[in-house]
Amino acid sequence: MTQVEALRRLDRLGVEAFSTRDAAALLGVTPANAHMILKRLGEKDFLVCLGRGRWALARTLQRMLLPEHVAAPYPAYVSLQTALFHHGLIEQVPAVLYAVTTGRTRRVASPVAAVSLHHMPATLFGGFELTGEGARMASPEKALFDLLYLGPGRSRLFASLPEIEFPRAFRWAEVRRYAGLVASPGRQRFIVNRMEALRRPS
Repeated sequence: MTQVEALRRLDRLGVEAFSTRDAAALLGVTPANAHMILKRLGEKDFLVCLGRGRWALARTLQRMLLPEHVAAPYPAYVSLQTALFHHGLIEQVPAVLYAVTTGRTRRVASPVAAVSLHHMPATLFGGFELTGEGARMASPEKALFDLLYLGPGRSRLFASLPEIEFPRAFRWAEVRRYAGLVASPGRQRFIVNRMEALRRPS
């Protein structure tokens, strides 16, 4: 089978992402052969490897949907600095695409964007809305909460907050509500104290 024919069949699938096994069944080849075909198409930038045997068509892949594809089979949503920038609360464009997942924390490089996934307990997973392109995007309040929750983490990646401009409509009560769901009393106090410090005028 030619690469052109393989790409045509994959394009007709009409899905955002697919596995090597899906491609093997569609193309009528072994998983090993499918992997070689997909790898060659990836080298020519027709496909994007999402990791762990998952692929997407480069021309139809939506950037903000990357975290969900990369985190699969675990759920994920865009949050932290990326969501704050999306909502206009910070001016600096994040260098990577930040997201929260119930899976493990890891960073994944792709031709479309580098994705930085950060673990969140299932009890705190939520607070997102769907964008026009169908991506899960944290609300401004949940994006801030996620930053505060991850602040004491061992990586210290979120220990320092970016300069944030809070609009009048910002719902501080929502941030406090999320804080109330945190199991650790110490982590809960940390979040509330930092939240109150942010609320006070400088």
